[in-house]
Amino acid sequence: MKLYRNNNTARHLQNNAFSLYFFLNIQYDYIITGSGCAGLSLLYRILKEPALQNKHILVIDAVEKNTNDKTWCFWEKTNGLFEDIVLHRWQELIFRSATFSDIFSIEPYQYKMIRGIDFYRYVLSFAERFPNVHWVHEKVESVYSDTSNAVVITEQHTYTGKWVFNSILFNKPKGIYNLLQHFKGWFIQTEEAIFNPRQAMFMDFSVNQKNGTAFMYVLPVSPTSALVEYTLFTASVLEDAAYTEALQHYIQHTLSVNKYTIVHEEFGIIPMTDAHFPLQQGNIINIGTAGGQTKASSGYTFQFIQKQTEQIVQQMLQHTFRLQQSFSAKKFKLYDKTLLNVLSNNNMNGDAVFTALFKNNPPQAILQFLDNETSLHEDLKILQSVPTKVFLPAAMQVIWLSLWKKSSH
Repeated sequence: MKLYRNNNTARHLQNNAFSLYFFLNIQYDYIITGSGCAGLSLLYRILKEPALQNKHILVIDAVEKNTNDKTWCFWEKTNGLFEDIVLHRWQELIFRSATFSDIFSIEPYQYKMIRGIDFYRYVLSFAERFPNVHWVHEKVESVYSDTSNAVVITEQHTYTGKWVFNSILFNKPKGIYNLLQHFKGWFIQTEEAIFNPRQAMFMDFSVNQKNGTAFMYVLPVSPTSALVEYTLFTASVLEDAAYTEALQHYIQHTLSVNKYTIVHEEFGIIPMTDAHFPLQQGNIINIGTAGGQTKASSGYTFQFIQKQTEQIVQQMLQHTFRLQQSFSAKKFKLYDKTLLNVLSNNNMNGDAVFTALFKNNPPQAILQFLDNETSLHEDLKILQSVPTKVFLPAAMQVIWLSLWKKSSH
């Protein structure tokens, strides 16, 4: 078992039997299971609050966060909580499909990129200042809540806290519609300056659609380096060679780059499902993807995590937790389910859906809509830009299935 505190007292803790006994038997104020984006975002926000930063906190994860395993991209109008570690930002987005292409200014928004390793180091370095934050590297097997506490069971030990904030998906979620967003990306370095660092290729649907909804991202961070990512919305992943072939073909034939070096590679799978993700189960608060913060229709997660963790901290300050789904959240889940219905039933190709959106709406309106921040009136403007004959029957079917599902329970 590897135990350590962020103030580098690991060796003393392991060698001192009394300290170890105290460590294992203390009742924590907060236990955070999983030290990814959601867990560390919440920890950072807690430690930034003077009224909360002295709470006894335990963070449990099977592995140390010391590799660059993720890249998060998101948009916002102002400087965010993690502005210091934004690797790059873009003021212009490019959309391209077989029938439409354009370059959009997205002001006052900026599209931003944060590397996983920079995020982990930033939060962990800040947390080192707090001896009341404890860390355990053990695999979490389960969590449960009793009448007044929450309990975490790992392969080695049992830990008790007043509240557990869980970001671990213990079971694969299953809904009526179940797609995957899966992607492989390469950070490449070129010999010649070919990229415009002010412009990000947000979606390029001009790639072959034989495998389903597929597009490329190209996110330049300098004239000679960029993240090129092949992304699909389908029911199953591809063989690894298929991603590699698509990336090689795009880099050579679309970007016209023959000489490049792959600096970093990443692969990911994000659930796109209408499955139910409970926000709260007694004294357990589910966060991140486990708490339904991955947008089902797009896969975007980072900013939804920031909104959720900010809400949680505000409720901590009020000494209460009542996380409930708002009317607005339910409204956007209906929209997400409707798109999943359309894509799952192959009623309309994904490239045609997004082409209609970008062709008929200002990009700022689309970004606001994807952030779940538009009013009902603004929603109607967006929804009118996609074919009613396709989306209205899909929406009606989604509503009927939801009602049937509720009545059957």
